[in-house]
Amino acid sequence: MSDVALEDLPFDDLRHKAFAYAERHVDIGFFTDLFSHMPGMVAIEGEGGDLGAVGGTFIETVRAVKQMMGDADLDETTETLLRARFVTYLREHGEE
Repeated sequence: MSDVALEDLPFDDLRHKAFAYAERHVDIGFFTDLFSHMPGMVAIEGEGGDLGAVGGTFIETVRAVKQMMGDADLDETTETLLRARFVTYLREHGEE
């Protein structure tokens, strides 16, 4: 276990740690779940759109999520939500 609690890690470090675990374990569910938390997707859903199923390969899905997160200017609420999701995910999988 690290001397630094997950909650104390910088956002980008926490994201990298969660992404690395999910990629190693080919956890498509983790990445598709992140789509539903991104501001652009929430806006689409709020206007009566359908998020639908995320298609493509695992690698394409991972790239899409990384691009969305890299391009997004996350507000404090979204960053807090994602931070909590990353911490929960890592704890659920024993990755403290």
